[in-house]
Amino acid sequence: MSHVHILRVGIAPYEKIKEKTLAIARGEYKPLPSDPKIWFSSIESLAQIFSTRNKLLLEIIAQSKPQSMTELAQLSGRQKSNLSRTLKTMEHYGLVKLNRKKSGEIRPSVTFDHLRVDLSVVPEPGINH
Repeated sequence: MSHVHILRVGIAPYEKIKEKTLAIARGEYKPLPSDPKIWFSSIESLAQIFSTRNKLLLEIIAQSKPQSMTELAQLSGRQKSNLSRTLKTMEHYGLVKLNRKKSGEIRPSVTFDHLRVDLSVVPEPGINH
């Protein structure tokens, strides 16, 4: 059985994300392996990235392993320009890698198998609120 790559995602207001990042940079907070690797400032922003359409796109990439954006466009039925924009956003969040080949083609790949969302409804200890 191959290793399962779990991507941990957190949702917190932008100010809290910035606070935590600065605390880590100052050495005041050491992130745990279980801490989220990617942060979204709202459930809405997470939902936008993980829309049903985009989740399907990630599944196509993970299962079919397309060798180019052209192949992915054919598999997904989406326009290449639309795909490029969506995948650049996903790459920004670390959800996909866009591997540039010598030929100039871009080969997309998914960086995880499962997504775990960490949504705190109680203030975290050690972080000022």
